[in-house]
Amino acid sequence: MTRQNIILTGFMGTGKSTIGRLLAKEIGYTFIDTDHVIEERVGKSIPQIFAEDGEEEFRRLEAELVQELADQQGLVIATGGGLVMNPENVVALEKTGKIFCLTATPEEILERVSRQPGSRPLLSERNPLLKITQLLSEREPTYKKFQQITSSRACLNEIVKKLQRSLIPN
Repeated sequence: MTRQNIILTGFMGTGKSTIGRLLAKEIGYTFIDTDHVIEERVGKSIPQIFAEDGEEEFRRLEAELVQELADQQGLVIATGGGLVMNPENVVALEKTGKIFCLTATPEEILERVSRQPGSRPLLSERNPLLKITQLLSEREPTYKKFQQITSSRACLNEIVKKLQRSLIPN
């Protein structure tokens, strides 16, 4: 029996890792956080990779990992927020899985990511709310290609149940 992968994408701070862990536990899948795997393999944090090696190298590492994960089944994969901006990553992931996009308001995203200062290289800006709004606007056409599930003011268990219902064929 094939066990379709579940891929959670969306902007930073939308709850991909938290919800992904809960969902994987609920349905008996293995949870993978692409950012965490890359950090472990390279031995550097994401901010370090961006600062020392550049975003291009980070995106290359992401694409390499996606190719590995696309050959597996029974995974809940939490992606980095920019991973699906590469169409090749999307094609690979959709071979064995379904992609969902978690969403939240810019204000809620800022509040969530502010709890982890220094861990978000794309937000080391003078006006992080403006940067979030700009990045969301740039990524919106890509994010809209996937089924949207809001994590704003939503109970984690409700989101997990909604994802489970979305996986059941009609």
